[in-house]
Amino acid sequence: METRSEWTDLPKFSLFFSGPLARDGAYTHSPGKRNQCSDVALLDNFAQAIPDSVLGTASLEFPSMQQAGTQESPQSVSRSTFSGVPPPTVLLLLAICAVIGLWLRCQHLGLRPMHNDEAVNAIKFRELWENGSWKYDPQEYHGPSLAYSTLVLSWITRAPAFEQFTERRLRAVALVYGLGLILLLPLVADGLGRRGMVWAGLLTAVSPAMVFYSDYYIHEMLLVFFTFLALGAAWRYWRTRKIGWALTAGLGLGLMDATKETFLLSLCAAGIALVLNQAWNRFLDASALPVKPPRLSLWHLAAAAGVWAVIWLLFYSSFCTNWAGLADSFKTYLPWFRRAGGASPHLHSWKFYLHRLLLFHPAPGPIWSEALIFALAIFGAASGFIRKMLGRASASFVRFLAIYSFALMAGYSLLAYKTPWCALSFWHGMILQAGVGAAVLHRKAALATLLPPVILGIAAKRVVRFAVPILLLAGAANLGWQAALATGTFAADQRNPYVYAQTTPEVEKAADEIEALANASPKGHDLAIKVIGCDGDYWPLPWYLRRFKNVGYWDSMPSEPYADVMLVCSKLQAALDEKKTHLMRHEFALRPSAMMEFYVELEVWKSFLSKNPPKPDAD
Repeated sequence: METRSEWTDLPKFSLFFSGPLARDGAYTHSPGKRNQCSDVALLDNFAQAIPDSVLGTASLEFPSMQQAGTQESPQSVSRSTFSGVPPPTVLLLLAICAVIGLWLRCQHLGLRPMHNDEAVNAIKFRELWENGSWKYDPQEYHGPSLAYSTLVLSWITRAPAFEQFTERRLRAVALVYGLGLILLLPLVADGLGRRGMVWAGLLTAVSPAMVFYSDYYIHEMLLVFFTFLALGAAWRYWRTRKIGWALTAGLGLGLMDATKETFLLSLCAAGIALVLNQAWNRFLDASALPVKPPRLSLWHLAAAAGVWAVIWLLFYSSFCTNWAGLADSFKTYLPWFRRAGGASPHLHSWKFYLHRLLLFHPAPGPIWSEALIFALAIFGAASGFIRKMLGRASASFVRFLAIYSFALMAGYSLLAYKTPWCALSFWHGMILQAGVGAAVLHRKAALATLLPPVILGIAAKRVVRFAVPILLLAGAANLGWQAALATGTFAADQRNPYVYAQTTPEVEKAADEIEALANASPKGHDLAIKVIGCDGDYWPLPWYLRRFKNVGYWDSMPSEPYADVMLVCSKLQAALDEKKTHLMRHEFALRPSAMMEFYVELEVWKSFLSKNPPKPDAD
């Protein structure tokens, strides 16, 4: 391609020697002296001067000199670089990312047995679905947003009676919020850059952690979504000072509050990041021009706080039906602080999250790693601090995101209480940074084609230009393959880093056996069932026994333990078959460390055998 003639008339060259490179101190020019400039810095600045007709807007995103080297006021930046809707090509790429994410998340949505926490949330929702009430419990179960989100989706889809609900239907709630993270990305299009936004969308779609927990009926994916909504809206407000964005940020904050108590960690991390980033912008960013942004409107901030307060009041009062829930929303921090300090069985070392995310290989089994995302996140964060090769991305936003993500990771890592899904809050921030890092690498590869043939041969140019995006796509494909394994073959396998205290498939088999007994018995689903656990450890059995009308649960051995069917903690050594009125069918694992004994009354067993006679031996 002949480009030399196009370079003879470059309007941007008039700014070349007074642009961001000079302000960064990487280039100095004095009459009679040789120019002092590093090759990398020169190439970076040179690329910004090349017109789109040479490089093509589809392949590179070089901003104007003003965009790359200055910090304009929020209002002027909004008018000049953010039109509100990304170009159709970018939206199409985001849509493709969403389709990939949907495919990975829907493949095995109902395969894995219900986790304890999922079952608890499902039974809590049952009260809301059947009785129209939901009461916040400050001791357990987290906030009400999951139950009310399920209610809305159930109304929209015209759900049946609760007994007919399935794992897929409930997990679809988390799936919607997980995909929503991709759809929210245009809010930060001018923060990540369009290319960075697309890469972030792809990595969100294929991240094994994001995929696996999008199939989990727990609060975590909702918390990540509402946090991103609040941050994205706050960023839009910072750029435009429009009250609508302030109100949206308040909505996001209120829903974070109504989701999970750990939203305070995200709030603290965001506050730390805001203060440190503003200090960096003011004292350390030599490339920024002294442009004073418009003052923040106290009325706008008060309105945002008001929206937050209204959401808090409505959700925790169960829409004005349980006023005690408002006080309970503050009382809850006492037990949660105790758990965070060590009063919990979920205590792990500071490297728990990094071990599961970066390299997890319990032999025999596959090697699990999302190290690509972490490496790209570090690369993107570094680019934000040195302000190089960011294209249309905002260095200030990238720095804020980096400080926020690493501060949040430090906070979660230092707490003694840990469960793997808690990592999603900081891991999503890492994914956004990784999108920037991937865009920077992609841009550097494209710039390599501008080097003279003496430095890099024509064939080598082509290799470099295409090798980086191909390698990045290959890495994303590997993450997608891991995600498919995590939700498929290893969905309930302890060798999966995202599996934690997981219910075994044996529970589903025991539930199917009880269902078969009911079908063969005249009592049907009126069978009397007693579940006797050790210290309340019988979840998720209430979910699997939801169709039965006569079920009781005990934390210890009752004085009268006998019923048509009994499921008893093995540690109690009940021996309930000694009277010869009941048959112990077998033991099954609730979880790998929790065994239960399965007893059935003899008359019920005989009814079953009469309708399901044993098959004769093949001999």
